[in-house]
Amino acid sequence: MAGLTLDLIGMQLFAGVALGAVYVLLAIGLSLIFGMLTVVNFAHGAFYMLGAYVGLWLMAHGGNFWLCLVLVPLVVGGIGLAVERVLIRPLYGRGIDYPLLLTFGLSYIIVELVRITFGKSGFPFDTPELLQGAVDIGVGYFPLYRLFVIGATAVILFGLWLFLERTSFGLIIRAGARDPLIVRVLGVNVAQVWLIVFGMGTAIAAFAGLLAAPLQGVIPEMGGTILAEAFVVTVVGGMGSLLGAVLAGILVGVVVSMTSLFAPEMAKVAIFALMALVLLIRPQGFFGRAGLMS
Repeated sequence: MAGLTLDLIGMQLFAGVALGAVYVLLAIGLSLIFGMLTVVNFAHGAFYMLGAYVGLWLMAHGGNFWLCLVLVPLVVGGIGLAVERVLIRPLYGRGIDYPLLLTFGLSYIIVELVRITFGKSGFPFDTPELLQGAVDIGVGYFPLYRLFVIGATAVILFGLWLFLERTSFGLIIRAGARDPLIVRVLGVNVAQVWLIVFGMGTAIAAFAGLLAAPLQGVIPEMGGTILAEAFVVTVVGGMGSLLGAVLAGILVGVVVSMTSLFAPEMAKVAIFALMALVLLIRPQGFFGRAGLMS
């Protein structure tokens, strides 16, 4: 391991946290939707990809990155509301397989529509001028934009925590995730709650796609690979657990980053090896509830 220093390891850990931040945002959206609706949303990666393309379109039509941070989640979240209301809602109560298969097919439709509209080739997504360059973090110079990704994720998580823990609607969401029947008996319009939760989940996925665009570019297939990794994060953290999604997302990001340093060819394998290890020890993940999938 010639040339391996503590500073290099520290930089790689920070890179893992930045990668983990994107995983966290995706897994949070998946966990919100599954925890409340018990829907395994295979279209989540497509909404992530849509976030990047909507941002690209806005930038090409006179918008800027800061405006995109607000508009992209609203636009894609609105699409998510329509998907839940028109396509997914009629399938509630028919078993977990029905919405799973529907969202699986929907993801292919969305990807093909993007290919038809924007073409099959990818596009670069410029880093905002204000966030270009690097800053000294004590162990070396780290890209400023990656620090912004970490900070933006922290802000979203804090806002989500405030919403779920400090508002009456957040209380309804948490109660509905545990026992929707009781919430319905108390006179709450559960269908409206499910609609808003699905829209929130897709909006967060789109926000993650926008943040990831300057890091990896924008291509129609960008949601496919990261969706598999986001499901690993969700499973490791525990299906439906928001805290588990946060901790597992950071852990998976660090595992990928550190494995890339020592054995780059094993980076992707390490993700699934970690999932297998966790499930052998704790089948429901870090903070999942046993029997939630039944």
